[in-house]
Amino acid sequence: MKFAKQTTWTLAFCLVAGAFVVPVHAQDEQVARMRTALASPARPAEDKARDAVRKPIETVQYLGIKTGQTVIDVWAVGGWFTEVLSAAVGPSGKVIAQNPDFFTERPNFAATEKTRHDRLGNVQAVHGELAAANVMGADAAITALNLHDVYGQGGEAAAVAFAKGVYDALKPGAVFGVIDHVGIAGQDNKAFHRIQLEQARDVLVKAGFTIEAESNMLHDPADDHTKRVFDLARHTDQFVIRARKPQ
Repeated sequence: MKFAKQTTWTLAFCLVAGAFVVPVHAQDEQVARMRTALASPARPAEDKARDAVRKPIETVQYLGIKTGQTVIDVWAVGGWFTEVLSAAVGPSGKVIAQNPDFFTERPNFAATEKTRHDRLGNVQAVHGELAAANVMGADAAITALNLHDVYGQGGEAAAVAFAKGVYDALKPGAVFGVIDHVGIAGQDNKAFHRIQLEQARDVLVKAGFTIEAESNMLHDPADDHTKRVFDLARHTDQFVIRARKPQ
């Protein structure tokens, strides 16, 4: 009887330990895949040069993006995060690289986008609104350095509508990562291409999200928030918000 009891406890311990081993192994596999992909000779050198500041692997881990998921790169623009997310979700996953129509009309955009997406192999381009493309049920989304422009051009109402469009494209329980240049009260954040953290929080909550966590992993103490981001070559103090669509 004593032997049976000991065996039961041993089995229980093994099962519990195994439950931790699988996620850790999956995370290690994802990190190795991302490091290989981000170092690829085929990846543009200018993209690689931004990795030290933007911390792609740490950001993916913080947001909890997993292998095999479907993730939306909202306002993907040139595709830096599209490539990061492509590596993060792997061949079994999918990245939806969304851009507004006004951006896709820029010269050479279509050719550059197609070249990148063809190389990555797991990316779907969406031009225009997510709702119009019938995008729904995604596991996660991210928008990097874009919310300030929406807010600056159209105010809070436009920013809430922007976030609500992402909300509707996500499945319940999905995460939405928002990264942007830190702005401070009392200055012309529109001209500086910045947004206050409090304003970003309010936008997300009004769109229906729950603020789950915030990170200072992209904090830059050299940025005193009083210059345009372009004057700093985008080496700015940035916040990271992990929001979640309620279950």
